[in-house]
Amino acid sequence: MGMGIDHATFRTAMARFPGAVTIITARHGDERRGITATAVCSVSAEPPSLLVCVNRKTGTCAAIRETRSFNVNLLPDPASPLAMRFAGADGITGEDKFSQGHWVEDGRGLPLLDEALIGFSCDVSEMVEAGSHTVFIGEIMDIRISEGAPLVYGQSRFHRLEPL
Repeated sequence: MGMGIDHATFRTAMARFPGAVTIITARHGDERRGITATAVCSVSAEPPSLLVCVNRKTGTCAAIRETRSFNVNLLPDPASPLAMRFAGADGITGEDKFSQGHWVEDGRGLPLLDEALIGFSCDVSEMVEAGSHTVFIGEIMDIRISEGAPLVYGQSRFHRLEPL
């Protein structure tokens, strides 16, 4: 790491940096792919777009790179077990992750979590390699919005934000 910052210090600092908990999903042939992520943010309102940072070692990254499309599912407060499942905490990978939660498909056949507070369907407009991750900028093609309190991760644990 640059300027003498060690990995442990960086990880400690980022653990205190709160982020919305999402599951990024894609499809690779007949198999759905997905990972938990907090590295998601808006890019532009014109055109509507957001970015996601995905570890290049994941099948989800390979699927997004190949198909140039992905979905972002903002998790509701009670979804921390699902977040841990898609983070790989119980060793489940690939299609098996989708055996929990109620999954539907968007118009392109990509997985959307039915109980997600927000579901963004995106087409990749740009890709940037950054360290161990690929940053995908996605133009938002469709949005599904529901009511509820979002799940947030900070200080190495899950938190609930009260709805406005």
